[in-house]
Amino acid sequence: MWQLTLPWWELLVRTTVVYALLLVLIRVSGRRTVGQFTPFDLLVVMLLSESVSNALSGGDDSLGAGLLSAATLIGLNLVVGMVTARSGAVHAVLEGEPVLIGKDGHIFRQMLRKQHVPESDLHQALRESDCELQAMQCAFLEPDGKISILKKPPID
Repeated sequence: MWQLTLPWWELLVRTTVVYALLLVLIRVSGRRTVGQFTPFDLLVVMLLSESVSNALSGGDDSLGAGLLSAATLIGLNLVVGMVTARSGAVHAVLEGEPVLIGKDGHIFRQMLRKQHVPESDLHQALRESDCELQAMQCAFLEPDGKISILKKPPID
C-alpha cells in the first residue's frame, strides 16, 4: 500500500510535466473554457483528469504515489500563484488580461468569435448589468471568462 514502485523523483517529474502541459492547453483553449463551465466543459475536465491519471502515476497505484502526486500538484499551484502575484509579466502570460469586446454600443463580433464567446453571453451580461446596448460604454471579457460592462455616464 505505501511502497512506491517508481522512484519518488519520477513521480514529481511526471506530475510537473502533466501540470505544465495542462496549464498551457487550458490557457490556449480560451477564456470561456475557464470561466463559464457548460456541461460539455465539465465533461472535458472530468475526462482530462481520467486521461492523465496514468501519466501522473506511471502505473504506480500505491497510496504513497497518489499522495505524492497530489502534494506536488498543490505545491505547483502554490508556486504558480506566488509567482503570478509577484510578476506582472508572468501574470499576464498565465492569467491573461481583459479583452475589449464592445465599445460605445457596438459589439466587436470578430473578437467574440476569436475568444469563442457567443454574442448571447454578452447580451446576458448587459441584462445582468441592467444596461441597454446603446448605454454600454465598454464591455470586457475578463481573464476568468466573465464579462464586465461599463455604462456610459448619464447625461444631465
